[in-house]
Amino acid sequence: MTDTPPFPLAYCPDGHARLERLRLLFERRASDRIFGFMHAPTLALKRFGQKYQAGYCDRPDLGERAAYWDELLSERAGILDDSIPAAYLTEMDQGLYGGMVGGTVQFMADPERGWISSIVAPILSDWSGFERLRIDPEGEWFRFYLEELELFRRAGEGKFGISHFILIDGFNFLFELFGGTRSYLEAVENPELVREAIDFAHRLNLVVHQAFFDRAGLLEGGTCSNFVGWLPGRIVSESVDPFHMTSVKFFEQWGRGPAERMLTTFDGGIVHLHANGRHLLEAVSTLRGLVAVSALDDRGYASAFSLGRELKKRLGDVPLMVFAEYPDFLAALDRHTLPGGVLYRVRNVPGIDEANRCMERVREYRA
Repeated sequence: MTDTPPFPLAYCPDGHARLERLRLLFERRASDRIFGFMHAPTLALKRFGQKYQAGYCDRPDLGERAAYWDELLSERAGILDDSIPAAYLTEMDQGLYGGMVGGTVQFMADPERGWISSIVAPILSDWSGFERLRIDPEGEWFRFYLEELELFRRAGEGKFGISHFILIDGFNFLFELFGGTRSYLEAVENPELVREAIDFAHRLNLVVHQAFFDRAGLLEGGTCSNFVGWLPGRIVSESVDPFHMTSVKFFEQWGRGPAERMLTTFDGGIVHLHANGRHLLEAVSTLRGLVAVSALDDRGYASAFSLGRELKKRLGDVPLMVFAEYPDFLAALDRHTLPGGVLYRVRNVPGIDEANRCMERVREYRA
């Protein structure tokens, strides 16, 4: 396994102190403490937004993507928060997995986040094509993935790490094959074939993520994470998105087994929940191998930050990540109403000085 650059990193000179704080959180020894990532404006993101409009775009130039992350993370180096600087392989989401089995890959730009992500249209029209699916490690898209890993590794050497990225296993992969609505119907009409597809997806994801750990390596024995910065061990990023629109019973039938199988194959995993999936919180909190939960926000729902105490109570001692707006976070600090055992990603911080003053209070805070 490749080791990531010598630590501490140039863009994280106080890295040892950050890792010790994060280790406390993810070893569930920080129920009275809070943690913070401070998101201030950057020129890198502004320039990305000037170059790209939201929507479909051309295949990205990997050299440009590495340079973007270098610029972005170098601008953040003066913020002394709990984050660990790491590039996120945004291009390697749905498109990688679907592309590896013959799907047509399309890329999309997201100027608000500085992402170029990927997607495929449903790959199969019926099950007759399933038997012809093959995992080809010599194929175009797996080679594209390995090229990006190597390029980012060289670009980040001594400066930043590489974050894990999303699994597309279980029902997520079934969506790749048939699309959403059809996938739910197939679970009722062809459950045995669905199980075969889920087994295939597990093998595919092992190829992808074992390659990640072999080539990106670990940072001080842990995994960089776009959601929570860093977690000890070889930690994967699991998605239960297809079950956000189902009952808990359906999740237990089709979601728990594949997720636990993947999490326990590695050293654990982090799971994110969108707002319409919060009814799954108790079920997800008991997944074997779970390390943390990221509660995301969506239009039309109360923010996870506003529900922080409720969500934390429902999760128990499982570490939680939520987003917060800077004025709301400061007000809660003043009122001393923030629950502990939570990582707060604070958006729209005016600048580096404000971020560092806020972090002084975060480190002193006890719930």
